[in-house]
Amino acid sequence: MKFPGDIRDASGSFIETPLPGIPRRTFLAGLAAFGAGTLIPGCATESAAPVRVGGQPHRIDVHHHLIPPGYLAAIPRQRGGGKPPVWTPAKSLEDMDRNGIATSITSIIPDGVWFNDVALARRLARDTNDYAAKLARDYPGRYGIFASLALPDIDGSLREIEYAADVLKADGFALMTSFGDRYPGDPAFWPVLEELNRRKAIVYTHPLTCCGNPVAQWISSSAIEYTADTTRAIASLLFSGAAARFPDIRWIFSHGGGVMPFIYSRFTRQEASLQAPERAKVLPNGLEHEVRKFYYETAQANQAGALAALLKVAPLSQVLFGTDFPFRPGAEEVEGLAAYGFTAADLAAIERGNALRLLPRWNV
Repeated sequence: MKFPGDIRDASGSFIETPLPGIPRRTFLAGLAAFGAGTLIPGCATESAAPVRVGGQPHRIDVHHHLIPPGYLAAIPRQRGGGKPPVWTPAKSLEDMDRNGIATSITSIIPDGVWFNDVALARRLARDTNDYAAKLARDYPGRYGIFASLALPDIDGSLREIEYAADVLKADGFALMTSFGDRYPGDPAFWPVLEELNRRKAIVYTHPLTCCGNPVAQWISSSAIEYTADTTRAIASLLFSGAAARFPDIRWIFSHGGGVMPFIYSRFTRQEASLQAPERAKVLPNGLEHEVRKFYYETAQANQAGALAALLKVAPLSQVLFGTDFPFRPGAEEVEGLAAYGFTAADLAAIERGNALRLLPRWNV
């Protein structure tokens, strides 16, 4: 039995690194709860690979990347996250089937589609979204679409919203957390947020590295900066007033909301420091109201400390299952959540039920 702290080497073999503080008895109890929660019907697999872990496919993965053909050759620089793994539909479906994942909602890998070139961004967004739609057609029931938008290109993003929503029938939209030194709450982006709000859209966000890495000789920039950039994106939406101004956007934040749950008291102090007129303008319903409305997925935030912190600031109803495939295997997520000791009902909500409230068409 492998523990949720285990990681894999380049060959896929486990490197033994058990998480401290999680006794084997607790882990096995979590697995028992997991087993009790796998009776939710899911769609049948389209892949020949058998389901080897997790029973009948039922999980809904909201953090599942794709790499369209030609994408890597088209982008003008090496990815900020380093060399990407090989991605194919076959590898994706194999991991889904192995880990009881019925449906994955796909989104582009970082660095997304914006490279300071409007024409390129529009082409990458359209090619990515068309490819995601092709996957959904080729493997019915297995893939949904978080369509890429080419912010900060406002006109191009508005056209892509219309195309992805009305023609491709996308489930929602994917944004990076930052575009250079600009974040989603920037008032320059509000025409796009206004249209997303009008459509009551789901907007999934994925972090980037924006600020360099002075400790690069010891640790990758994504290990620290990804969680920090998600936190900056959340702050931009809250304290610019965008979250309150566009209340019908359903925001999903990767990796358990980054470090926001750990520094939540700093956010509340910032709220308290605002003069009453400013507070009424940007946070008329209060900070807590907005934070508890957001959704958070658990890829790479499936260990006890991250989950405990997240559940102190957000209700379990807002927590979604995510794997970060192909950068992380689905087994890591399944085992990590099982080890936490959720009740069967709570685990079922995270793995499927909460997503179905956002994405009812996948209740098949």
